[in-house]
Amino acid sequence: MFKRQSKINKFRSIALILVFFGIAIMYLAICFKNHPIIMTIFMLLGFIAVLVSSTVYLWVGIISTKTVQVACPSCGKPTKVLGRVDLCMFCNEPLTVDPTLEGKPFDPKYNKKETTAK
Repeated sequence: MFKRQSKINKFRSIALILVFFGIAIMYLAICFKNHPIIMTIFMLLGFIAVLVSSTVYLWVGIISTKTVQVACPSCGKPTKVLGRVDLCMFCNEPLTVDPTLEGKPFDPKYNKKETTAK
């Protein structure tokens, strides 16, 4: 579904898809003008999707304040690393804040607590 991208950008993409999905559902409700109950249900479902999207954006914003900001060695731009390994937000270069993982191939499984470098 998503190309290789940083975790924060992935969460933002999901929230954006939810916004468009919610608006599309509410737009679809217009087709049921003659059936107020069905129209209300579609409007509520669309509104709930937009609210969930807003919650995801809020959650990503809170997470972004707790991340480690590093300079990418490839492009030189400052990027946020969420977890032990992540990708650069600009050039998708694999990054790590764990010295034991330096030089190892990128694997998102390193972020799980029970997984260690082999």
